[in-house]
Order: sequence, then C-alpha cells, then structure tokens
Amino acid sequence: MSRLGKLPIEIPSGVEVSFEGGTLTVKGPKGTLSRTFVDDSVSVVVADGSITVACEKDEGKALWGTYAAHIRNMITGVTEGFEKQLEIEGVGYRAEASGNGIKLLVGFSHPVELAAPEGVAVAVEKNVITVQGADKEAVGQFAANIRATRKPEPYKGKGIHYMGEYIIRKQGKKAV
Repeated sequence: MSRLGKLPIEIPSGVEVSFEGGTLTVKGPKGTLSRTFVDDSVSVVVADGSITVACEKDEGKALWGTYAAHIRNMITGVTEGFEKQLEIEGVGYRAEASGNGIKLLVGFSHPVELAAPEGVAVAVEKNVITVQGADKEAVGQFAANIRATRKPEPYKGKGIHYMGEYIIRKQGKKAV
C-alpha cells in the first residue's frame, strides 16, 4: 500500500493537466511535459483541481507510488523547474557553453562536446556549470553525463563533481 500514492496531487493555478489514452500532459509557465503510463492496473483520474492515482489490481502496487512521484515531478518541473550545479576542479580545466550544449576542456588531447537534450539549458560561470530544465530526468541525466566526462579522482580531487559533493581523499604514496 503506497502512502504517497494515496494522497491526491493538487494542481496549482496556471497549470493545465489532461489525461487521454494513457498519456498525461502537463502544461505550465516553464513548458509542457508529457508521459505515457502503460500499466492498466494503475488508474490516473484528473478532476476538481487534483489528480488521484489509484491501484486497481495487486500487480500495480509496485508502480503506484512511482506514478504518483512522476506526476508530482512533472507539476514541479512546469511550475518551478529543476537545477543541478557542477563544479570543475583542476589546473587548466574549463568549460564553455556553446550553442545548445557544452564544450569541456578537462585534460584530454581534444575538447569534449556534449549536446544538451531538448528543454535543457546550460550556463557556465567561471568553474560552475548550471544545468536547468523542466524535466527532472533530462536535467539529472545530462548532469550525470557531464560528470562522467571526468570523474573526480581521489588523490587531488581533480575533475567534475556536483556542487556540495564530498570527495573521499586517499593519502597517496609516502616517501621513505
């Protein structure tokens, strides 16, 4: 029994929600998001300014809370948006916003260029990369792709890491 799935999801003012043919569409000031729900054992009902997610069969209990969380994230995305910040550490490491993507110069013999997915914006200020967008999954995945380009290493901490992420440092070799 999902505790969060039982709670009705309030639709804020300025947000339009429609559910037709298994596809939920949410429109708001920050954009439009849509997601297809394929499982028939979980029903989604939009009425009276709220969304209700209900589980009709035992097979759907595993997805009940997941669907409710996806819907909450969609509403938060079109009203407030999501943001991830990454920090670059290392001598000579830098990043540049280029068009709809980012160009990373992080110690390789060539620059690494990553194209941002649709609906995701990238901004670079000194050594901080900011990834913003309405879709939580797209923002998180693109930030993870940027971090995977040059993960922080444990000896000096050089690389790309999330803002506030703690890197466990190793001691290194000792001179005898």
